[in-house]
Amino acid sequence: MNVKKYKHAAVITFNSFKMSFPILVGVLLLISLIASTLPKKYLHLLITGNDILDPIVGAVIGSVAAGNPLTSYILGGELLKQGVSLLAVTAFIVAWVTVGIVQLPAESLLLGKKFAIVRNSVSFILTILIAVLTSITEIII
Repeated sequence: MNVKKYKHAAVITFNSFKMSFPILVGVLLLISLIASTLPKKYLHLLITGNDILDPIVGAVIGSVAAGNPLTSYILGGELLKQGVSLLAVTAFIVAWVTVGIVQLPAESLLLGKKFAIVRNSVSFILTILIAVLTSITEIII
């Protein structure tokens, strides 16, 4: 074992965390601000029942109001109780967890602009596909 290598790696890792910590705190604060200002009880009014527009609207709202999976399950259940389609709720939940417009600037700084844009774009497209496939699966079953 080379102790010098481990110490050097630990110093580099610590410096990376120290540099990215303010960015991560800023992103978390911004996500909290957006999530608290978005009136969750009115989300169902944005969903019209249109099978083409609903997954897109759900994905856009979820992309902007990024959050964690635990919260998304609770919110998704409430939306389903209010009559929002499974198509829209699935798109919302998947985008809520995987796409992050709010955290895009921080992701660009930490991982590179091209990577962040490609990852979010692919995630957005796959969000809509997953919502459609989930809805089809519900119809079949």
